[in-house]
Amino acid sequence: MVEKSVEVLTPEPDDSALTQRRFDGPATGTGTAGAEKDFAELLAGLVKAERISVDSHFFEDLCANSLVMAQFCARVRKCDGLPSVSMKDIYRYPTIRSLATALVDEAPAAESMPASEPAETVTPVSRKAYLLCGTAQTLVFLGYCFAMGTVTVRGFEWVSRGSGLLHLYLRSLVFGSAAMLVLCLFPIAAKWILVGRWKPQEFPVWGLAYLRFWTVKVLVNANPMRFYVGNPLYVLYLRALGARIGKGVTILSQSVPVCTDLVTIGAGTVIRKESHFAGYRAHAGRIQTGRVAIGRDAFVGEKTVLDIDTSMGDRSQLGHASALQSGDAVPDGERWHGCPAERTDVDYVRVPAARCGSLRRTLFGLGSVLQLFAFSIPLAIGGAYIVVTEIPLLSRLLDPGAQLTSSTLYVDALILSVVLFFGAIVLGLVWQFTVPRLLSLTIKPDKVYPLYGLQYSLHRMIARMTNVKFFGWLFGDSSYIVHYLRFLGYDLSKVEQTGSNFGTHVQHESPYLTTVGSGTMVADGLSVMNAEFSGTSFRVSRAVIGPRSFLGNSIAYPAGGRTGGNTLLATKVMIPLDGEVREGTGLLGAPCFEVPRTVERDTRFDHLRTGEEFRRNLAAKNRYNRRTMAFWLFLRWVHAFVLTVCGLATLDVFGVFGSVVIALYLAIALVFTGCYFTLSERLITRFRPLEPKICSIYDPYFWWHERLWKVPEQYLKLFSGTPYKTLLWRMLGVRMGKRVFDDGAGFTERTLTTVGDFCTLNQGSTIQCHSQEDGTFKSDHSVLGTGCTLGVNALVHYGVTMGDHAQLAADAFLMKGEEVPAHARWVGNPAAEARGNAYRPAALNGSAQHGQPAPGRG
Repeated sequence: MVEKSVEVLTPEPDDSALTQRRFDGPATGTGTAGAEKDFAELLAGLVKAERISVDSHFFEDLCANSLVMAQFCARVRKCDGLPSVSMKDIYRYPTIRSLATALVDEAPAAESMPASEPAETVTPVSRKAYLLCGTAQTLVFLGYCFAMGTVTVRGFEWVSRGSGLLHLYLRSLVFGSAAMLVLCLFPIAAKWILVGRWKPQEFPVWGLAYLRFWTVKVLVNANPMRFYVGNPLYVLYLRALGARIGKGVTILSQSVPVCTDLVTIGAGTVIRKESHFAGYRAHAGRIQTGRVAIGRDAFVGEKTVLDIDTSMGDRSQLGHASALQSGDAVPDGERWHGCPAERTDVDYVRVPAARCGSLRRTLFGLGSVLQLFAFSIPLAIGGAYIVVTEIPLLSRLLDPGAQLTSSTLYVDALILSVVLFFGAIVLGLVWQFTVPRLLSLTIKPDKVYPLYGLQYSLHRMIARMTNVKFFGWLFGDSSYIVHYLRFLGYDLSKVEQTGSNFGTHVQHESPYLTTVGSGTMVADGLSVMNAEFSGTSFRVSRAVIGPRSFLGNSIAYPAGGRTGGNTLLATKVMIPLDGEVREGTGLLGAPCFEVPRTVERDTRFDHLRTGEEFRRNLAAKNRYNRRTMAFWLFLRWVHAFVLTVCGLATLDVFGVFGSVVIALYLAIALVFTGCYFTLSERLITRFRPLEPKICSIYDPYFWWHERLWKVPEQYLKLFSGTPYKTLLWRMLGVRMGKRVFDDGAGFTERTLTTVGDFCTLNQGSTIQCHSQEDGTFKSDHSVLGTGCTLGVNALVHYGVTMGDHAQLAADAFLMKGEEVPAHARWVGNPAAEARGNAYRPAALNGSAQHGQPAPGRG
């Protein structure tokens, strides 16, 4: 039997009468001695001690944890006369004496700064405008589907009139090429017709200006050219949209900039994947557009954010997991990193240059065009025609005499969906485990290759073929992810199986150069950066993650990362590339600093991880995970079966209604997908909300909670920026307020999440109501008040409360247990209260015509 160890995370009532009496009151003393006394009294109430020594270590002597210390920081902020304390201060000064001494000494400098202006109050948008915008978005979507259906019908009919393979190939080539050109050119034309040139400005969401903005954004992201990221053709696409991009620019990020006229990129610049430089942001219920200027020969690292009105000078660098806040400017030749970014001496371009001129780039682009038009398009269209007309199962469905009520249609759909769904899984695994491995033999580790050559093409093919999200979703959070990654090419040393060694989202650039030490656990969102790039060259190198470590969520781990064994790498931490190798410690923040490796609360379940009891627990977890995998495979197949039935029914009435039927099929498929997976999750939870818990990963509750993480969520992104996204969140159990604007946020525990009225959620922002450190799982509620704003790629942890109209800046990490006061502005990783006044974008301060960011903080 599995030992059940579940504990509710709700804090116990505070028995300290003095703490309760002065919770919102003034400080009782002055100077360092007074601060020490007040700090000691506040902390004593939280750790349930009558008295504590001012020299006691918070974590080692008092056995406090980050959640307790976050509550301590919140209570200090509510006491008038005490200096503000952040979690970074707690880790830097881990005793009351050192904390009071440091903060009191810094108090005069803080008092000399101008008082921070409160965050602006969101102006509510009328319900009428909200509904009208949603209706117009629906009509735009249906119109686009109808246009696609019309083109598909006419093209298919024309291709079908061909005779012989050569004639079929030529007709497929002509139609496919024309359709591809229309798909690529239409979004560009729509941008220039609907918007013209983007300028620094702001406008409310859900209005007419927003509708034009949303239409252009959706079309730009739906353009097939976005699949040519990393190709010179993609640069030409952005130029056609109005971006000013110099020669020799390499863009590897799939985050397509929307306000392209406001984006300037100098010659020879490299932008790594998962970088955000959209030229706009959603802020306090409004869309704000602003300039993003990057100079010549610059470098932008992976998982970075460039907010509006930011700039980077010539030969400047921004390290991985970093962010430039609105108004930041990196001077020429300087290197910055962190969130908010600050100056550093670390060189992030570590690969020598190679010969890569304009001719090589031109030939690479032309080769891509030739491959697309001469091979890929005719094969796809002609192959589809042959499959539909030559396979008896499908060809008889084109017979006008077929009936929707006939059982034959459903039997055929059953056979077809089973063959396609499960056959694709088997063939996909075989392909992943063989073809990329053979291709990798042509690329030697640590050897410098020029961009846009054979090795570059093969490297990109390997990365695409071995980063199939479906298989990570299927095997992740179970013992079987270890075997999958090992077959894929990972070096996992001697595996110490836990049943949760890796989460569902793990990506890499080369699985054959990824080493993860024995006993290491990875939560989710790991990106292994095996490849290094300059403006003309690249190389692949081995990335080594040390043994007996734990990696939190959303971490980019580079080759040459200076971490060793027994290391805790916290969520969104920036992995260092310089200094001594960090071992036996924890790292938090960007730039990172050391924190305790573990605390007493995280070791209470260690006895479940060894001996005979562990083997019984692991076997039970494996059995449960197998049922979970089978359950979700069945649900995914049912989804495919229903769509197949609808598709075959569409073919049945194709000749009568043509393009209208295809448009309806696309719309019905989207609506069905949203409702189907929403209902699936609610059935798992039995329509009941989750409860805050702390338990071992070998507790059956955790296994059930893991099952919820496998609910597919990609479909939710299709509804971003529309009222339908908030409707789906409500259906999933989120306590969602009125007229919330969601531009692409994610919630991991829906029923533990509360979002107030008129909140603004940016692309990539996340509310994660759990953490999983080593073998301990914890979850709690997180609450956003009315009118809150979450910046691009910001992450809110569990047990967090944000007051009304509070704002969290781009790429910030709001740690567990934090309490953000109303109208406060917090920034950074880890997040803390912003000092000084907020930067006003150029569109709001009358300097839009200049478009120059303010000087940097360096």
